[in-house]
Amino acid sequence: MSLFQNISFYTTVNQLRDLPRASGVEVAFAGRSNAGKSSAINTLAKRGRLAYVSKTPGRTQHINFFRLEDSNFLVDLPGYGYAKVPLAIRQHWEHLLSTYLQTRDVLYGMVLIMDIRHPLTKLDLQMLEWFSLTKKPVHVLLTKSDKLSRSQAAYALKEVKYFLTERYPHCTVQLFSSMVGYGIEEATAILTDWFGSAGAKIHQHTIELETKKTPVKGEKTGGNRLISKASPQGGKARDD
Repeated sequence: MSLFQNISFYTTVNQLRDLPRASGVEVAFAGRSNAGKSSAINTLAKRGRLAYVSKTPGRTQHINFFRLEDSNFLVDLPGYGYAKVPLAIRQHWEHLLSTYLQTRDVLYGMVLIMDIRHPLTKLDLQMLEWFSLTKKPVHVLLTKSDKLSRSQAAYALKEVKYFLTERYPHCTVQLFSSMVGYGIEEATAILTDWFGSAGAKIHQHTIELETKKTPVKGEKTGGNRLISKASPQGGKARDD
């Protein structure tokens, strides 16, 4: 079954305290405004308007959660870097993005969207710095690759890959185009592996916790329960 076969909108959040209860695996999509993030999500999900595509950059002002199978979520983060957004909103976005990316335990990795014609902007690098502290994987989609010739796109990919290998070895990168449908299979394979690997780890961790909580014959049990911060039953979302 396709990873995105039953994807559906779940909720939208503008404050960290309103994040949904952590119950599965989350993968975040982030990117500079007008880099093609919403189009990439729609293309991968094969849904025309799953993520709203606006002609006005900076329209996405909330964290949007799209539910997959097994209580997993694709998370659409606010676009960043649009100059006409008021300062107060930009500051709120920065706090919302950085705190979510650095503290959300069930967040497995991030897909970072970059316009191939303007990759590795100052704000893209800031996003990489924020997330690098977690040691979690990043997969970069160089979108709008159809806007360049094949040789130009290949050269841009080579340059970005070299930079990431030197500075952020946990990152991978590929060419992508929503317009012509290029790179869908590669990106889907990465995401399927992420959700599968993370789901297996959570399942194994849950089994280990249940085993530890099972009393040994003749052993007295106390009133305290073992609670793991990383457990899928970890309770309310953090709102540091």
